[in-house]
Amino acid sequence: MMRYGLVLTGILLAGCAGVGQGDGYLPGNEGQKELRLESAEARGMRLDRFEGYWLGSCVANWTGLVTEMDRIGQIGEIQTEPFYTRADWGGPDGPNIWDGGRISRVSPVIDFVLIGPDSVWGADDDTDIEFMYQFLIGEAGHGQLTAEEIRAGWLRHIEREEENFLWVSNQRAFDLMGEGYLPPETGRLPLNGEFEMIDAQLTTEIFGLYAPGRPERALELAYLPIRTVADAEAADIAEFYVTMYSLAAGAADSAWESDSSVDAVDGVRPEMILGMADRAREDLEEGDYPAAMYDRVRAMHAGGLSWEAARDSIYQLYQVRQADGYEMTGRGMYCNGCFAAGINFAASLVSLFWGGGDFQETLKIGVLCGWDSDNPTATWGGMLGYMLGADGIEAVFGRPLSRRYDIHRTRRNFPQGGLFDFRELAEQGLRIQQEILSEQ
Repeated sequence: MMRYGLVLTGILLAGCAGVGQGDGYLPGNEGQKELRLESAEARGMRLDRFEGYWLGSCVANWTGLVTEMDRIGQIGEIQTEPFYTRADWGGPDGPNIWDGGRISRVSPVIDFVLIGPDSVWGADDDTDIEFMYQFLIGEAGHGQLTAEEIRAGWLRHIEREEENFLWVSNQRAFDLMGEGYLPPETGRLPLNGEFEMIDAQLTTEIFGLYAPGRPERALELAYLPIRTVADAEAADIAEFYVTMYSLAAGAADSAWESDSSVDAVDGVRPEMILGMADRAREDLEEGDYPAAMYDRVRAMHAGGLSWEAARDSIYQLYQVRQADGYEMTGRGMYCNGCFAAGINFAASLVSLFWGGGDFQETLKIGVLCGWDSDNPTATWGGMLGYMLGADGIEAVFGRPLSRRYDIHRTRRNFPQGGLFDFRELAEQGLRIQQEILSEQ
């Protein structure tokens, strides 16, 4: 029997009201070209998909936070309990390496975190910078943000205090912006020694949705935002996710038009997932560790290993043996609770391949896989959410879910007191998408 997550209060701002449902305001709406879509039905479908991105990201992000940093194996003097397995789903959450080894503040049970329509999703680091980038594009009126626009947006919308929900490379880039530096210098040596970390994955996947089926254009849009906080292999991994989002958006729209590939209850077909991933793999540099990681995990999946066995192999290969040139010296693996991009990448592939396009299964594996478990779940939750649409996600769980979002939980200086409907965000996302698609 499917278990439903807890309806949270406090941390997810349950019962908040006052979201501007009627005015539809977001910067950049005024004076722009009318959307050129073939029918009202097609426009409604695309809006539902963008809402699905936000809803899927939030469900996955908050569900992943339950087990974040519970199971990481051994790094130096840090030793956690053995990695979770499928049998742990629905059971008690274990202690993490933060908060003095306490269990999660989100939920004491490893389960889906779902909140109803009378509540509001709180922003978190896996959704808030992408919200900010979409907002900045809306203000600028063009999809290719400049270094100056990125710097101005970060400084306006991010708190300067210590608790500002930034991880290490994001924080270093933010500090550098405060000193007057611009991207891409903020994301590379010699100024940013944390360029190898996961931060770009937190901030840039949404650019793939703006260019559905056109990954080259999506990568152009994301090029500078990625390199605001990342370089080298970490940037390559972030580009893999942007490519996946672009391919997924294109595949979802094509499937809807042919009425053949995507079903809100049954999920996305596994062959679609593997085909998109293999295409995104083509852009990874041969000889670098991301390409080797992909090939190893793909082979494990093709060979019939369980996801638990694949995860354990990843731990031995990369965390213990440092295979394929994946170095863990100094900051290379672990830094202030933030993992380097590589181990997160390998873990994300496990949940992607073994999840097979099933929304719930992908999230379950991501949550139980270990390490920074909210990050891969948010990534694939957003991608699959776009493919299924918000209505499809609600069908999967058999219940209505909140479609409201509070950006001011983690960021600042947005209109409407920081409270937005997903439909508002979808309207703006669709407008950006149509502007990109209409380019000559």
